[in-house]
Amino acid sequence: MQNLLLLLIDWDKWRPEELFGRQILERTPAGLTIVYIIGVGVLVLFLLVSFIDNFRRSQFIFERELPATVRKRMTQTLANRSLRVWHVLFVMLSLSVFGSQVYWTYFADDSNEQFQALNYKDLRNRRATAASLRGWMLDRTSKLSSSLAYYKLDKDGDIARTFALEKEMAHLLGTERGTPGLERTLYKRSDDPMPEAWEVLTKFKKPQDEQKDVRVTLDRDMQAYLAQQLNGRTGAIVVMNPQNGDVLGMYSNPSYSLAEAQDLDSYLKLEGNKREKPLLNRATREFYVPGSTFKTFTMISAFRAGKQNAVFPSYADGFKPVKGSRPIVDATQKLMPDGTVAGACDGGCQEKDITFAYKVSSNQYFAQLAIELGRERLRETAMLLGMAAVDTPEDAVMARFFPNIWNTSVPTIAGALAPSQSTIVTGNKISLYDVGLEGMGQGYAGQMTPFQMALIASIPGNMEGKLMKPRIEADQPPQMFAQVLSAQQAAAIRGIMSTVTEEPGGTGTVISAKLAGTGIRTGGKTGTAEKLAPVYDDKTGKLKTVTKKRKNDKGEWVEYEAPVMYERTDSWFITIAPLERPQVAIAVVVEGGGFGARTAAPIAANVILKARDLGLLGDQYKPKAAPQKTTAGSPARKRR
Repeated sequence: MQNLLLLLIDWDKWRPEELFGRQILERTPAGLTIVYIIGVGVLVLFLLVSFIDNFRRSQFIFERELPATVRKRMTQTLANRSLRVWHVLFVMLSLSVFGSQVYWTYFADDSNEQFQALNYKDLRNRRATAASLRGWMLDRTSKLSSSLAYYKLDKDGDIARTFALEKEMAHLLGTERGTPGLERTLYKRSDDPMPEAWEVLTKFKKPQDEQKDVRVTLDRDMQAYLAQQLNGRTGAIVVMNPQNGDVLGMYSNPSYSLAEAQDLDSYLKLEGNKREKPLLNRATREFYVPGSTFKTFTMISAFRAGKQNAVFPSYADGFKPVKGSRPIVDATQKLMPDGTVAGACDGGCQEKDITFAYKVSSNQYFAQLAIELGRERLRETAMLLGMAAVDTPEDAVMARFFPNIWNTSVPTIAGALAPSQSTIVTGNKISLYDVGLEGMGQGYAGQMTPFQMALIASIPGNMEGKLMKPRIEADQPPQMFAQVLSAQQAAAIRGIMSTVTEEPGGTGTVISAKLAGTGIRTGGKTGTAEKLAPVYDDKTGKLKTVTKKRKNDKGEWVEYEAPVMYERTDSWFITIAPLERPQVAIAVVVEGGGFGARTAAPIAANVILKARDLGLLGDQYKPKAAPQKTTAGSPARKRR
């Protein structure tokens, strides 16, 4: 009978959370945490007060008349001195313990690479991540079928985070270790900064966003296409909209698989691959010599200074900035070992204006133009374009990032995408010869990222001559970084850029040939740049070195291992399209690709055609669907 009564009792009503309320049980540990923090604060305050009081405490009356040397040896004085030492030691230990807790709680996740690398092993973090699922990452079309990141059930029936473009988006999404990417920053935008214990205790908590999905400016099909264009090649492509700063696609090759990077051993192997550097985003964090594409920067500087009408001669023996200096020659000329120059000038050895010089890519003209502009003008333009204008070559190679160029909702996203800041040397210690080399895209201008060159192309591409901050969050309002040109100046430069791709004698006419019949007009600039690069062993993948000798500080000859270098010719092209109102600004670089017109320009033309097919250039450029043919007996045929 008693057992029957026990079975009839609803024991769920007698559970502690039902007797005292679930909120009370949840608030109890939160309240105890607050009490503990307050108690520790009171204890530290008491220690500080007593520590100070030890210095103010007076001696006994009979001690005051004693000599100072005697008082120092009194028992109370010795005891107080000992207490002060223990006070200091205890306070330092307390600060160390709690300072360590603060660091590992609030700062290690963003700044400590080892903590980030091992973070995935923490079972609490994995449970917290599983309990708070991230939203879907949609591309610019907002179509679920074009999602970039989403959830699905794996073979074991568990919910698994899945990425549509594991390799193509790896550099942008980032991994759970190392530098955070979009996957770790986009979904922290609405995190509540108030301490959790205080929120629970006071019943105040910022409501969670019901809509956690985010939409980015990238086009999924475009991103996949960029990866195809660089298949088997080393380099990078950046595609953005110059009118609002939307990044439509950005890819760096070689890349890696996100699934591969989840395993620690595989990640360390990727990190140790110094030959291919798959973890490096070449689009934003690799420096290249830009070659003649940088003449666009010099031309922008000329328009800003009112020197766009400058005319300069070309010399059969090259341009010498100062008497006796090494000559600067055009690409069609060659400086011989004996100092003579072979070959004819680009476009002939006569006076040239900026339009003709840009079309034929005259090194001599743009070297003279840079010297005419001067260091301060170049510095001013560089800063407006987000570049660092430094005084010495040593300053140029110092690592620096520039997150402020990005238009993001929170700084953490900008930090994750921060490019290496391109640099140009404009100090008084460099020679006029060096300034001339910079004007043509060589020498101390050799610290440019493909991302920076896309920004340079976007300025004349903007209808108002603005440099728009690039953005990756589709719902973020457009922001201007700088007003670089007037609308009239931007239109004039677009016209000059079109001579490269559309007029006979232009270095980039290959692009107009590929776009023939589409009605799409373009402007652009080719670039060919030589760069010294290290040689790696084909079998082992290790850096090849050679033993050399040099004198040390004591004047003694010592041996050292120097890397074996070779001269690599990189292929460049920057372009804007369609010319009447550009919707894409593109930068392409292919390491070892040779002439810009040979490799990079055709890739850029293919990207423009893909943008047309995706409707990114406007509906008027989309190819019209061919009429469907009907056959006899087809339901579409009307029967009479």
